[in-house]
Amino acid sequence: MAGDLALFVLAALPLMGSPGPATLSLAGMGAAHGVARSLGYAAGVNIGTIAVVLLIATGVTAVLLGIPGMKSAAMVLAGVYMLYLAWHIATAPPVSADERGSHVPSFLGGFILAIANPKAYAAIGAVYAGSLIEADQDTRAAVARVLILSAVAIAVNTTWLAFGAAIATILGDPTKARVANLIFAVLLLASVALSALA
Repeated sequence: MAGDLALFVLAALPLMGSPGPATLSLAGMGAAHGVARSLGYAAGVNIGTIAVVLLIATGVTAVLLGIPGMKSAAMVLAGVYMLYLAWHIATAPPVSADERGSHVPSFLGGFILAIANPKAYAAIGAVYAGSLIEADQDTRAAVARVLILSAVAIAVNTTWLAFGAAIATILGDPTKARVANLIFAVLLLASVALSALA
């Protein structure tokens, strides 16, 4: 079982770690606001991603998306929220600027993004369904998969947040920081469009 779990981690890392709405929004928040001010948002993304793992593991997602019109409605609502978030990242002041008046998305904002993230359902669902751990194994195997996917999500999300903050620190110049924010916003929108087309 340990070998199967190691392969499970190796399969999860590239799928969950690749650029997508959650990871790019975290990088954007790190670039726009720094790590410390983005921790609440990052916690929301992490808890929301763990909720997605649980929804997939328990089969709730399959039942909900089987309801006529539910998938389309979820995609529209997710798209609207991602547009709002991209706008927020693009218009955020550089980290070096006085940010007392700027709004940092909250825990709830991060949670909503994670729950509305189509890439999360695709990537986590693919890893979970394609696992070498047999479905008829005991509860311990199912719990192990949930814990592993949750740990991978937290590690990946934290890395993207730190990456965004590091980019902003390197840039230093407010004009370059603004360009970085715009790039992250455009990449976020592109990842949403690609997820919708998949």
